[in-house]
Amino acid sequence: MSSVIDTVLWPDPAQRDRLVEIRDNLLARIAEAEYEGWLGEVQGLQMSLAGAEEKLTQIDRR
Repeated sequence: MSSVIDTVLWPDPAQRDRLVEIRDNLLARIAEAEYEGWLGEVQGLQMSLAGAEEKLTQIDRR
């Protein structure tokens, strides 16, 4: 059962490049939203960014 739990909790290392792409896109979107003064959008994007960065950290630790 442990291997099933590990699979569910840990992102697939093969998806690392895609996660980097997503993170970079989020950073660009945050910069645009800040420039435009879309504060609510910035907050939501920052939450998504934190999730993407956490997944990258998990992959790198594994």
